[in-house]
Amino acid sequence: MKQYLISMYQPAGAELPDPEFLAGVMREVDAIGRELKESGNWVFGNGLHAPETATVLRPKGDEVLVTDGPYVEGKEYLGGITVITAPDLDAALEWARRYALATTLPVEVRPFQGEA
Repeated sequence: MKQYLISMYQPAGAELPDPEFLAGVMREVDAIGRELKESGNWVFGNGLHAPETATVLRPKGDEVLVTDGPYVEGKEYLGGITVITAPDLDAALEWARRYALATTLPVEVRPFQGEA
């Protein structure tokens, strides 16, 4: 089976949703994760801290410049990832569709290179 990256994007600068709403979202996300694990399709996944916690390394000649902050400023940022195995893109999209509905966030699916 092929591996796919499911990326979830959050709006930058947005206020946290109502705690009750967020608790429901997290219950749904946890349920999807449990189902992925039970089906044998789970590889890895987790949420990420906010972009201001990032450290960026840029090569410059023989040196590497280290700076704080995200690689790029944007209206949305990568909030979490899940790596799954799936027989094809349609199956991966179905898992991603469930995450999108559960989180109400934009979700991107991309296959990894080098696999049949």
